[in-house]
Amino acid sequence: MTEEKKTPADPPFYISKDEERRLRLAAEKISPSLVIAQASSFDEYVRQLMVPPAVMDLARKAADIRFSAWEIEGIRELLAPGTGGTVPLLRQILIKKAELDPSHPPYIRVACTGKGDYDDLAAAHGYEVTHEGDYGSPVVLEIWPAQHYSPMHSHGETTGIVYCLAGQLDVMSYATLDWNAEKRGLVTLTPGQCAWLTKDNYAVHKVFCPLDGGPNPTKLLNDTGDFGASFHVYLNRDELRVAVDDSESRDAFDYIDEDAPHEKKQFQTYSDLSWRVLRSVLAKNARDW
Repeated sequence: MTEEKKTPADPPFYISKDEERRLRLAAEKISPSLVIAQASSFDEYVRQLMVPPAVMDLARKAADIRFSAWEIEGIRELLAPGTGGTVPLLRQILIKKAELDPSHPPYIRVACTGKGDYDDLAAAHGYEVTHEGDYGSPVVLEIWPAQHYSPMHSHGETTGIVYCLAGQLDVMSYATLDWNAEKRGLVTLTPGQCAWLTKDNYAVHKVFCPLDGGPNPTKLLNDTGDFGASFHVYLNRDELRVAVDDSESRDAFDYIDEDAPHEKKQFQTYSDLSWRVLRSVLAKNARDW
């Protein structure tokens, strides 16, 4: 009798449908709650009571943030595959990032303060880049094209939230930063909900946008303008009035390489674009509609 060969599970989470169901059920029971949202049951209310006060404060302050309809449509246009020989701004950034790191489909980090690596691309398209600033920011907007995802990564000693602004985002929580780490739970965030993390809880995760990638996606780039968006806040321990070494700050995060042999590496944080530049591009495009 021959053994049945198992088909390797697909990225981003490399799990079967049965495992996915089990992990979603696990996320419904884990305490403290993986998700901060309006509680719909007594059990959920109790699980959210266990979320640290500093995290709940960040979530409350983010609760009324929304994208406008024109901002969502504008981002979708900037992500979509180009037509007539033109490549929209955000699509250009995705292409450049995929060339630099072919281990996983890229996503876009937008600095809410400071400067982005690709701000000059906007200048090349006729948008003036006049501000100055560094790359570091405790607050970033992350844009997740449909079917794109992050590697498994740790936020170390920081305390923060991942607040969903648009679309849908799947977040897998891991017990440790290791390719074979225990998967603790899988949740889907919709606008108004957020995941969270501290050094003691849920510091290791992977984020994925499960929306349709379009009719002709490649391994690294989708074929659509659909996206999820999230607002991230990461506070260092000294910003919570606790002393900390620089190596444990948001300036660098550890992650696991998606490519074999799945080594642990370090990601020096940076932003691809600044919010000031992105919003000026969105506003100009909206005026041209």
